[in-house]
Amino acid sequence: MNVPPYLFNTYKRQPVVFVRGKGPWLWDDRGKKYLDFFSGLAVCNLGHAHPGVARAVAHQVKTLLHTSNIYYTRPQQDLARALSRRTFGGKVFFCNSGAEANEGAIKLARRFGTVRPGRRGPRHEIIVFDHAFHGRTLGALSATPQKKYQADFGPLVPGFKVARFGDLASVEALLNDKTCAVLVEPIQGEGGVRVAPPRFFAGLAALCRKNNLLLMFDEVQTGLGRTGTLYAYQNRAIVPAGVVPDVLTSAKGLANGLPIGAILAKREVADLLQPGDHASTFGGGAVPSRAALAVLTALSPAALARVRRVAAAMRRELERWPREFPFIKAVRGAGHMLGLELDRSGVDAVTRARENGLLINCTADRVLRLLPPLVLTESEARRGLALLKKTLKDFAVHKG
Repeated sequence: MNVPPYLFNTYKRQPVVFVRGKGPWLWDDRGKKYLDFFSGLAVCNLGHAHPGVARAVAHQVKTLLHTSNIYYTRPQQDLARALSRRTFGGKVFFCNSGAEANEGAIKLARRFGTVRPGRRGPRHEIIVFDHAFHGRTLGALSATPQKKYQADFGPLVPGFKVARFGDLASVEALLNDKTCAVLVEPIQGEGGVRVAPPRFFAGLAALCRKNNLLLMFDEVQTGLGRTGTLYAYQNRAIVPAGVVPDVLTSAKGLANGLPIGAILAKREVADLLQPGDHASTFGGGAVPSRAALAVLTALSPAALARVRRVAAAMRRELERWPREFPFIKAVRGAGHMLGLELDRSGVDAVTRARENGLLINCTADRVLRLLPPLVLTESEARRGLALLKKTLKDFAVHKG
């Protein structure tokens, strides 16, 4: 297909134009139907054209679109209350994206390090991890230690030290009088669906308490039911009981496709920012806030339990596949966030999957990432895995 001449060429777009969606299905402009195991990159967690979200948005659009954050709106207040009650009881700042949420978290950490100085004065350094991804704005990019994203955009924002994900000793080695926070993803998404043992997060929490550091979780991709709990820090297979972040960033699936991001922070941390310290023109607008409330309503305990059940069945099936496909080195992830690590590039498998009517993604070059919507039924899950198996058989033959 022809490349539209009016867009920046910043995406490696696939040659397909989608015109309609319903649940886990999408249709292109030629009428072909696809099972979506990508969910708009973990955004459409409730699938496409979710009726509850559609009703909420339609009603709000006809009622009130925008007023500015100089004023209060009911949808924003209700959403902040809901998020606080379903997490750790803190306060919420709304923005428009995950990168913006992480930018705000970085500012919050630096404010914390300034007003809560160390023995030798203000602190500003934040420990991040290899293979992490926190966004493409300049601060978030500086916290993303991957050369392929940072190349040619220097000088970057200083003050980020890089530890090894899952290696507590490497974190301890970086601690100094300038350290103010640790920023970590419970599961590294763009880094290749990389996981760490739960004891790693317990150790991080203990280090942060001992050294008066903020523990900040980037849950932009892992949040909103993706791992089978509302947020991954609540999933005991990922993060042990008692480990609660001081700051949590959220976006992607929060409004099921409408732009919204959020910083959740414990009250004493949130209160470090006062009027004029941070802002967002569109953050927490009435329409995306109302959509997000519909998302939280849909993500009931029963719905999350069904996610865990369907995801467990998918995981059991996938873990059998390395015997049939020796080029699969590992199956990892949690809930509806799964990765198949290959011994070769998986980019061609994504193309073959799309041709077979299945949408998946490849990250870190060799990891096939599966991010199916949380509304997936058991039969649709089986259908998706059958299409994926067909794809891998074709892929194996082609790669020899």
